[in-house]
Amino acid sequence: MGRWSALFLLLSLCSCTTAPITTSWPEITTESKPHTRWWWLGSDVDSAGLTYNLEAMSRAGIGGVEITPIYGVKGRENHYRNFLLPSWMRMLAFTQSEAKRLGMNVDMNTGTGWPFGGPEISLEDAASKAVFDRFSLKKGELIVEKFDAQGDKNARLSKVMIYLASGQVIDATHQVGERGLFSYTPPEDGQMVALYVGKTLQKVKRAAPGGQGYVLNHFDKEAVKRYLAKFDTAFQTSGAPYPKNFFNDSYEVYGADWTPDFLREFYRRRGYKLEEHLPELLDDGRTETSVRVISDYRETLGEILKDNFTAVWTDWAHGHGAATKNQAHGSPANLIDLYAAVDIPECETFGISDFDIPGLRKDSIRKKNDGDPTILKYASSAANITGKPLTSAETFTWLTEHFRSSLSQCKPEIDQMFTAGVNHVYFHGSTYSPQDAAWPGWKFYASVDMSPTNSIWKDAPAFFNYVTRVQSFLQSTKPDNDFLLYFPVYDIWAGQRGSIFTTFAIHGMRERLPEFCDLAEKIMQSGFDPDYISDTYIKTTTVQDGQLQTQGGSRYKAIIVPAAKAIPPETLNHLLKLAEEGATVIFTDHYPTDVPGLQDQAERQAALKALLARLPEISPFTKTQTHTFGKGRIITGSRDFLADFSEGKEPFKTDFGGQLIRKKHSEGHLYFMTLLKNTTVDDWVSLSVAATSALIFDPMTGKSGRAALRKNKGRTEVYLQLKPGQSLILKTFSTDRVKAENWPYYAPSGHETELKNGWELSFPESTPEVKEHFKPDNPTSWTALENETLKINTGTGKYAVKFDFHKKPNREYLLSLGDVRESARVRVNGRDAGTLFSVPFEINIGQFLENGENTLEVEVTNLPANRIRDYDRRGVNWRIFHEINFVSITYKNTKFDEWEVMPSGLLGPVVIREMERVNPK
Repeated sequence: MGRWSALFLLLSLCSCTTAPITTSWPEITTESKPHTRWWWLGSDVDSAGLTYNLEAMSRAGIGGVEITPIYGVKGRENHYRNFLLPSWMRMLAFTQSEAKRLGMNVDMNTGTGWPFGGPEISLEDAASKAVFDRFSLKKGELIVEKFDAQGDKNARLSKVMIYLASGQVIDATHQVGERGLFSYTPPEDGQMVALYVGKTLQKVKRAAPGGQGYVLNHFDKEAVKRYLAKFDTAFQTSGAPYPKNFFNDSYEVYGADWTPDFLREFYRRRGYKLEEHLPELLDDGRTETSVRVISDYRETLGEILKDNFTAVWTDWAHGHGAATKNQAHGSPANLIDLYAAVDIPECETFGISDFDIPGLRKDSIRKKNDGDPTILKYASSAANITGKPLTSAETFTWLTEHFRSSLSQCKPEIDQMFTAGVNHVYFHGSTYSPQDAAWPGWKFYASVDMSPTNSIWKDAPAFFNYVTRVQSFLQSTKPDNDFLLYFPVYDIWAGQRGSIFTTFAIHGMRERLPEFCDLAEKIMQSGFDPDYISDTYIKTTTVQDGQLQTQGGSRYKAIIVPAAKAIPPETLNHLLKLAEEGATVIFTDHYPTDVPGLQDQAERQAALKALLARLPEISPFTKTQTHTFGKGRIITGSRDFLADFSEGKEPFKTDFGGQLIRKKHSEGHLYFMTLLKNTTVDDWVSLSVAATSALIFDPMTGKSGRAALRKNKGRTEVYLQLKPGQSLILKTFSTDRVKAENWPYYAPSGHETELKNGWELSFPESTPEVKEHFKPDNPTSWTALENETLKINTGTGKYAVKFDFHKKPNREYLLSLGDVRESARVRVNGRDAGTLFSVPFEINIGQFLENGENTLEVEVTNLPANRIRDYDRRGVNWRIFHEINFVSITYKNTKFDEWEVMPSGLLGPVVIREMERVNPK
């Protein structure tokens, strides 16, 4: 090797070992910005309005739109554009062109309103249902029947089956004459069941012009292909580019529990003829055979949905360079498998969570959130185990009543979603509204209304920046959850009663799956984080370096099998194989003892028994025990095993006390931490991973610094300071070569100044206009002042005060605004200090303070609630929309004139607290 070659090699090796550590915020991408569902009312859009709306969203910090056309505005019918027709496609192409100019993404619903359907859906391709007639048979008694589906003209007879007491089953379908006439004299007692394939006749909900019609039969592959063909025609004819993502809303195909070829599909998938067991199917689980048949029916229906709709739709989108974004909840299928079948699994929140955060406004009009973390994790689990980089969420649906949602209520809700694995939020949502539309503009019900006509839009960019900063980290890192948690779908399918048809709807899922959700919650509350996994993906899981590795490459320390009764022998066999190869498998409460389904039950039960014989003999599971099993181990115990499990040599529990998610990057790990309860963290926190250095990033301000770290009893600990409602990002490193300024830690010195007197209030922005200046002396709600306009206005009030102050060296000064209704921009001595939109409404202002006289200005923006209350009191007709128009959170046509006046402005107390910089010990 030559002298220069050797020198080059030496320099290369040195540069490799001293590569710079990434200490900055990740690069901001379009995907890291929040996106929003964008309703086109009546598709009544034009180029000027599209440009205005897109530019407003881009300036505010929104990265993309998801177009969903819906019903229109009354009186503007001549301006409607029919879905997918040339004028509609021209507007889509213009939107894509403008979005590209602005650096935004454009997604679109694969339909209008929801679910998929429209005018091209024939009765043949429409959603189908099973209709059953059941008859008792008496030996020797002639039965004469006309099979007319109880007068349902759209139902077609599929099967007539006779079941005799001796066990004989007769297919009598061919004996039915013209016009459905049938006669039969049974040789013994029995029963007869007639099966018809009917139509639900459901129409597309909230359909846009050109989108009205029957809902599609999602179980019919050819019908799905025919439905998608209209999109190909529209795009190919218009030349418009396909969108980035095609979207499918939550599965709300009501009562669609059958498809014409269901019996054939059932036989192909389950191995026996369902028509020979229709009485058991209809017996609501009163016998063991009935339970098994119903479970088989439910499994089959879910498989058909995945294969004939979700996979077909996704393959079609891929063929056009697009991806699919799907809400699987509401469907009858195994949620893990259905979410995993698309590119971007999407969950949703529906309502508001009851966070115990001091100072967080709790509206008197509220709906409990159905999307708690145990429900949100179905989507992120599917993404993690299959290697999908994004998990999206329909965010803030029915967060509060209309015109009453604040950014302070949005933040904890979105923080909770982040900790559940969401990293790509879509607001629910924004409505296209012309710039000259009369206030409040065009609106969609059930929405938090992220649009320029909502007063929260003024300070929304600060919130959007917060979301972007968090998502920039969550999208640039990889999953690193602790456990896989087996989803016992067969117990669920076997246990649901009342109908053969059952779904995994977001509403009430916690009540339908209490034991599984409780265990998942307990795992999370114990400082661990699970991903759910189905039988399908257990079978593709392997062992790498003693850890479980799923199909998508994510690794886990153990898999937990909850107190499941039924499990396929194939699944248990693979679990034992994983343990033999070095994995940890945990069984809680008891081993599974049964197999699901009816076909080959005896043989499969024998296979399960043989597998169970290989497991450690433990009864009862009262104490946590660890058993060597091949190269791995099997742990048995009650649900309290978590406390014991974290006491071993591998302490991967995080003692934080709040909600968090841990991910990994090439140089270490990443935590997003949020405190959504009434507790304070000001202490050393044990981490679940080893680290030699760490950085703290504040997503509210964009500041960062090197965290205080130490080793204690073999654990890595970091010093954290968080108040209720606050959040931070912690990035750990396996090297000590992190170059950054130290993160500042502060403690109150005991000195504080309350700004009580001399306040002035003016209104730089207000509708109706407010010209007067007020001197409330102390911060107070402007609705409490003697001015009637202040009880009905929407706008921004500027609270200003002058005060003398003397700074001390090496001190920081924390401004606390107290009660803010609803967001605030802070200026100190004419310089911007920041925008506060969430509890605890605090910010450091030491760098802005002067010795001597200082001026503090706080511009507070209120909600539009008082203004819309006044509109309803005066009878202003702003509800100008077709169909559902504008219902309340209770889905009733309620006016808002009975609301109490909502406090607005700066309520205080406003306090400046002196803070000493401290070194954690």
